[in-house]
Amino acid sequence: MRIAVIGTGYVGLVVGTCFAETGNTIVCADVDQKKIDLLNGGGIPIYEPGLEELIRRNVAEERLSFTTDVAQAVKDATVIFIAVGTPQGDDGSADLQYVLAVASTIGENMNGYKLVVDKSTVPVGTARKVAATIASKTSEQFDVVSNPEFLKEGTALDDFMKPDRVVIGADDPRAAEIMRELYAPFVRTNKPILIMDPESAELTKYAANSLLATRISFMNEIAQLCDRVGASFSKVREGIGTDARLGTSFLFAGVGYGGSCFPKDVRAVAKTARDHDFEFKILDAVVDVNERQKSYLVEKVMRHYGGDVAGKRFAVWGLSFKPRTDDMREAPSLTIINALLAAGATIVATDPEAIEEAKRHLGDRIGYTNKPMEAADGANALLLLTEWNEFRNPDFDQLKGRMQEPVIFDGRNVYSPARVRERGFTYYGIGNDSGK
Repeated sequence: MRIAVIGTGYVGLVVGTCFAETGNTIVCADVDQKKIDLLNGGGIPIYEPGLEELIRRNVAEERLSFTTDVAQAVKDATVIFIAVGTPQGDDGSADLQYVLAVASTIGENMNGYKLVVDKSTVPVGTARKVAATIASKTSEQFDVVSNPEFLKEGTALDDFMKPDRVVIGADDPRAAEIMRELYAPFVRTNKPILIMDPESAELTKYAANSLLATRISFMNEIAQLCDRVGASFSKVREGIGTDARLGTSFLFAGVGYGGSCFPKDVRAVAKTARDHDFEFKILDAVVDVNERQKSYLVEKVMRHYGGDVAGKRFAVWGLSFKPRTDDMREAPSLTIINALLAAGATIVATDPEAIEEAKRHLGDRIGYTNKPMEAADGANALLLLTEWNEFRNPDFDQLKGRMQEPVIFDGRNVYSPARVRERGFTYYGIGNDSGK
């Protein structure tokens, strides 16, 4: 099948590459000349494990190509995926200007039946708006379906190729059948393809992310309560997670969620609710809890140093909002680092993938190194902010010898409090300060 993917960001590249891997002919189009030049030169604008190698293979086998000629890509394709950004407005709404601009371009270049697929995360009602925009530009036949993505940064290829389910919002049986054919190679283990109306499909994506974000914020509140009453969060989490009704996923405490999905999607659902005269109190609280959680580790640091960290040097291990990505959108590390800098501290940070991205956010206000132990040299404390595997089992004796003070603030509960304290460190976790 000939497919155009409009947008070469995170979603567009994963979608296009994975469909190419199953034998389709894919053109990924974007108006960003620098991004297309990078891709045509063998580079990749994002970090996602395994993606670069998959792109190179499919380009070499002439199933995948990149262009800035969006109009020609539309004309050549039967199926067109819209995978452009939907940045968040100040009121939490999703900005649809790029989605609707692509819809206009599609309408202006129709030369026969097209199936247009909303892959971007968009509010309820967007498929109807896209259809209306295209219809205003052409008399050709077309269908618009909603096909939300459920990709986790760091495991996106597996998520796409081995999905839990595929959600298709389609009114027309022909459109639904084309989508079934496209996704058939990925659901051979009988994972479901769920056909529903576009509005339900659009809300499904937001509802799933909002529920996961709610679990995170709830567990972070439980962790703060553990610190106050002297309970062990690790033990409480185990007690909750073994309840078959709940399971163990998303029951961890930390310094808050970030990234491109949870913050934006939760706010978008709350905004949609307000637009329909409904106050979604739980989600409003989820947002507030998450913002407060990003400062919780800073509160622990300030208490340890009697409220004065001026002149203190901190090592930061981890900058991206989660492991296996270089994404720093709404990363807790930014809130924490900026708060400590404002209080007069100095920072030296390391991250396996996100250093260049961090420089765009923080510039030269902090120091950077590719070596975790170098970051710890002369540090008054270590702050672990992202649970990269590289940080899980350091040589604690060497770490202690290189630091000015043996203090660890574990923002992801990676380390065993007892083990770290036995090595002579002062340890602070999230909900685990009791030492139990």
